[in-house]
Amino acid sequence: MEEKRIGTVVGYFAKIGVAAIKITDGELKIGDRIKIKGHSTDLEETIESMQVEHKIVDRATPGMDVGLKVKDRVREHDVVYVITE
Repeated sequence: MEEKRIGTVVGYFAKIGVAAIKITDGELKIGDRIKIKGHSTDLEETIESMQVEHKIVDRATPGMDVGLKVKDRVREHDVVYVITE
């Protein structure tokens, strides 16, 4: 499996369990497997829903800020990777 950097975490909303991610490289789609890695973060999961400005989207491209539902806490500056077979 290969990991490709796709963006960074720019915020985390604990009450709703959502990570705000800035997409910097490549494309992110519903169903993609991602890894979020940081100083004290190591989380891997499949994207089930993604929002931009409170609207559900199927894909995100460089320059977009997206909200992703995550199962555990993430932190600002954590790096987001997409996992490919």
